[in-house]
Amino acid sequence: MLESLTRLEREVYELILRVGDLMAKDVPLKKAGVIPSLVRKGLVEVYKRPVSSMSRKAHKYLRAKDREDKAEP
Repeated sequence: MLESLTRLEREVYELILRVGDLMAKDVPLKKAGVIPSLVRKGLVEVYKRPVSSMSRKAHKYLRAKDREDKAEP
């Protein structure tokens, strides 16, 4: 599956893997367009959580989904 990614998709996916939970607005604007294709391919999930305990506003975060083929035997 990872072989079928474009160069930009691979860059953004590796960024999300490196950081862990990444705020969606922290992805560079020119690269943010590949996020929907990564979600469609099942590599990334989008979820909301509050930024701080004092704020009720929730922001969108990205994280790599746990994939069976990522785990080494």
